[in-house]
Amino acid sequence: MLGAWVDGSVAATIGIDDRGLHYGDGLFETIAASAGRPRFLAGHLARLARGCAALSIPMPDEARLRAEVAQAAALAPHVIVKLIVTRGAARARGFAIEGGEAPRRIVIAYAWLEGPDHAAAPARVARAERPVARPPAALAGVKHLNRLEQVLALTEARRRALDEVLLCTDDDRIVGGSMTNLFLVTGGELVTPPAASCLVAGVMRGEVLRAAARLGLAVAERAISVADLSRVEGAWLTNARVGLWPIGAIADRSLAVHAWHSPLQRQVRQAALGVQDA
Repeated sequence: MLGAWVDGSVAATIGIDDRGLHYGDGLFETIAASAGRPRFLAGHLARLARGCAALSIPMPDEARLRAEVAQAAALAPHVIVKLIVTRGAARARGFAIEGGEAPRRIVIAYAWLEGPDHAAAPARVARAERPVARPPAALAGVKHLNRLEQVLALTEARRRALDEVLLCTDDDRIVGGSMTNLFLVTGGELVTPPAASCLVAGVMRGEVLRAAARLGLAVAERAISVADLSRVEGAWLTNARVGLWPIGAIADRSLAVHAWHSPLQRQVRQAALGVQDA
């Protein structure tokens, strides 16, 4: 860890009465930064604002958040900044919101050793052993602090020597990975589960959709079933840290890196730098 701040002050602890600690009552963003520049910060702050609205947490001042993220991003050439907003200190015991809680801002900077241009080997994935619950409508796509299903899933992935597991509901619909969103090429279309069914509607997911639109690719946001995996022509995992990560194997089936990978990756990298093809 490179540094940490709580409500703008250097700190390494929070109060034991914080509702984020007791109930997961809060939200977080994981922001990749290079050369002091947070990537896709507007998208992260927009998602944070949507999450605050969904949980009825007052959104902290955006200018202050930008300044605190920038301070963390400047600590090394490549940084992963974790921005957490909790409802703050509880005003009474129990689940109920009393009203008047003061939101707490937590910013943590971590060294991003691989940096944005690291070419990881294609990912090895498989279906997770445990089904996951469908996200309730009020929390669909919201990056809230309750992540125990993902903790269990990524623990399983490590045990099975996989890079990621694909999380499925009990009706065999894939909602994404433990820490990633999923894209498939099937039938000449780039397909990803709808944001409303994702455990997290990723910022990088949105960037890939926009990149595909700029390239004129056929895109569909629709449910993906386990059966669809047998017809896949190419596949990727996405998040803010890994970017666009090709899948090289689904269970015992190998996949070649699809021809769309390079143009999509180029578009995403250009968008991160604020430039586009002429």
